[in-house]
Parts: sequence; C-alpha cells; structure tokens
Amino acid sequence: MATTDRQATTLALAHALSAAERGLAVLPLSRTKLPALRSPHRDEPDPDPAPCHGECGRFGHGVYDASTDPARIRDLFAAAPWATGYGIACGLPPHHLIGIDLDTKSGTDSSAALRELALRHLFTIPPTVVVLTPSGGRHLWLTGPADIVVPNSASRLAPGIDIRGAGGYLVGPGSRTDHGVYSTAPGTSHIAPAPCPRALLRLLLPPPRTHHHAPPSTGGHGQGLVQFVLAAHEGQRNTRLFWAACRAYEDGIGPALVDPLVEAALNTGLTEREARATIASAARMTGHRP
Repeated sequence: MATTDRQATTLALAHALSAAERGLAVLPLSRTKLPALRSPHRDEPDPDPAPCHGECGRFGHGVYDASTDPARIRDLFAAAPWATGYGIACGLPPHHLIGIDLDTKSGTDSSAALRELALRHLFTIPPTVVVLTPSGGRHLWLTGPADIVVPNSASRLAPGIDIRGAGGYLVGPGSRTDHGVYSTAPGTSHIAPAPCPRALLRLLLPPPRTHHHAPPSTGGHGQGLVQFVLAAHEGQRNTRLFWAACRAYEDGIGPALVDPLVEAALNTGLTEREARATIASAARMTGHRP
C-alpha cells in the first residue's frame, strides 16, 4: 500500500472517531465510496431469505456495521486497511440523521430546485452542517423525529436531489475518494445538524397507495389504510403506519381507526408502544390531538 493511502486511512479513522464522539455511527469506506468490507455471506450457495444484518457477528454488512463505539470502529478499520474514508449511517439515534444530497452531475440545478420547493411549501432550511463533495455538490445534514422513518430516494423530491435516510449513509467529511476529498463547508463544521422542517419532512415520506375517498367513516377507505399497513415489509413499517394514520386523521376517521391500525402494526412486527407513538405523531402533524 502506498504511503499516501496509509496516511489517508489514518486520517479517515481519526475523522471517523471524531464523528463518533458526536453520536454519529460510522463505518469504513473504500475510495469508491462503497463499504470497505465485503459481505461474509457473498459465497454462500443458498442465501438466507432473511438477509443477515450482522447477527452472525462478523464484519461486512454495510451500513449495519456502523458504530459509535471507538473500539469497534478501530477493529473495523483494522479489518479494512485499504479504507480511505468513512460513512455516517443515517436514521439512527440520537440524531436520526437525514441527508439532502444536492447533486451536480445530472446537469440540473439541484440547489435552485430545493429553493423552489421551499418557496412552494413554505419552509426554510435552517443553518446546519453542509459537506462539500469533490464534484461540486453539497450534502445538507438534518435531524428527524425518532418515531418517523425517512426512506432513501433518488430524484423523487426533485431532479438532482437524493435523500439519505434509514439504511443509507453519507460520506463523512475528510474522506478521500477516487474523485477527491469531502470537506465541511466553512462555518458549519462545529454546529449541530438542525431539525428537518416539518413541511420538508412530509415531502420526504413516500405517499401511500391511491385510494378512492369514501365518506368520513371507517368503511372501505379505512380498511384500505389498514391493508396498506399490513402489507409493510421490514424498514417500511413505521413509514406506512405514519402515512396511513395521517390520511385517516385528514379524512376525519383517525380516532376510529387507531385500534385497527395498531392491530395491523402489531401484525407487521411493531410493538404496541411503537405503533401508538407513531399514530400520535401523525395526529400531531395533521393538527389533531392524539
């Protein structure tokens, strides 16, 4: 390994440990911005239908390797001495980080698109951490509520705007890649990520399936919302429950649908406490008392 790569690995580890001190879970990345450690299950002939997220105890599970524990982080980098960067896992406590990736490679003005969205939906991006990418793009760091799962998306919000949410990661400042070094924008390195504006947060969540609106009752429309929750897979459960509850409250059937939605959420694997907290959050966001 070249001396410069050894230095890059040492610097990446130092930056990763510093990020972990701020409560950000990190993992080593290669120069390609991909996780530096390959899956230990890659050569298994019959992959398990339920993918391993690290339960096997070995490294190589991508973002699921991310940690804030200094000893584990050092072990991760020791297992990947070719790592020249680090990723910061999104959606994890205590920050529940959401990354707004303003890309420049698509030929669109993603910053202008975000400004247009802000004007149209009446929100302002508060002062927050901004990371500059080698290609001229920007990553805006925001925090989300603990009981709402923001999914990853690419150009769904607007062309050139990608979202890093639960199960995703951001390349950390100080990382060296094939295209250059990621750095923190002047004046933002020591501030905490700002809360995501509520109007923007609603845009980041996927809309539920289209249902035919019924009169305010818990009839067919309410049953459709319950079925929407029942169809959730792991990683979608809170998001689907939140949207179904929002739609129920907006249609005037929220209070009557609380128990059916809780029961549906229990069938998907959520606990009753998680389900009721998510429904209460939806009630508050739609201007109702839970």
